[in-house]
Amino acid sequence: MKKLSKIFYSHAALLLLALLLAGCTGSKDEESKQPSKHDAAAHSDKNDNGTEDSTNIRKEETEPTTESEKAAAKASTENASKESTTNESSKTSSEKVKNVEKGKEGNGLAAYSSEKIEYARVWLQLGPNQELDELNVRHISAGEPINPNDDTSASYPEDVIQLAGSRLVDGSVTYSGNGDGTINIYNVPLRWDSAADLDQGVMRKETENIIKNTKKVYVNTGDDQKIKRLIDIMIIH
Repeated sequence: MKKLSKIFYSHAALLLLALLLAGCTGSKDEESKQPSKHDAAAHSDKNDNGTEDSTNIRKEETEPTTESEKAAAKASTENASKESTTNESSKTSSEKVKNVEKGKEGNGLAAYSSEKIEYARVWLQLGPNQELDELNVRHISAGEPINPNDDTSASYPEDVIQLAGSRLVDGSVTYSGNGDGTINIYNVPLRWDSAADLDQGVMRKETENIIKNTKKVYVNTGDDQKIKRLIDIMIIH
């Protein structure tokens, strides 16, 4: 009985020893498989250096290294800047030209003189008949008689302009300009009665009343198309 017990205990001791040895061997293998702190740090440094080196390489590849390359890069940048400035300047100049041309198109009377435009506007506003074949313009100087057929007639105190059609039925407008958009209207008939039919002194009094009773009128701009038509049939004497 004692002999069996000794054998049992011997086998148990051997089994425990084998288990202990196996445990130690497994622990050593796991430690050998795990990287050490030194290896991890070295691996990290390698990655950092590798990334940094890669970045430096790309940077060096994109940046000019020689003086000639630097000069070429600078010239290219300056040319691009000049081209951009030139394009903007050309665009601005083109826009200005377009705006000027647009302004001319908007002003349909730009091709005509201010005097002709004034004559047409006055007739358009005050002319007795608008259906004219022609619009005659006569300049009468100061000092000339209001009735050129009568020596007793009073004279114009200033230069005046007489507008009339080709027929008596068209009527007339006699006026002087004030230079501020207004005119002085002289109520002068286109045809005078014969002096032989009037008493002495009547013509003098009549023409003096014309001077005293001038009427100041503001001239409207009128319709451009109608103004053009009157200018086209205008005859300046």
